[in-house]
Amino acid sequence: MKPTLDEKLKFVIGVGMTITLMGIVFTVLYSLVFVTQPMSGMAPNDARFFELLFPIATFITGSLGTLLAINTDPAKPNKKPDPAPITETPEGV
Repeated sequence: MKPTLDEKLKFVIGVGMTITLMGIVFTVLYSLVFVTQPMSGMAPNDARFFELLFPIATFITGSLGTLLAINTDPAKPNKKPDPAPITETPEGV
């Protein structure tokens, strides 16, 4: 069965958001592990950077979860089938 345009679009959006989320996680881990921090606490620029990244990562994670939770099973009809046309006329008409 050939995928529809809607399914292709959801796939592309999901891949793009997943790559973005992986980039955010990689950036946070790299900056925590390989960048030297002051002994007294985190640098102000780094603190602002993390304050900005956490809501973005949370939003992307929620959006990916919603995208995966949407029912895209082609076996289930999205709308009710049209009723069968009446071919017999009632008696007395």
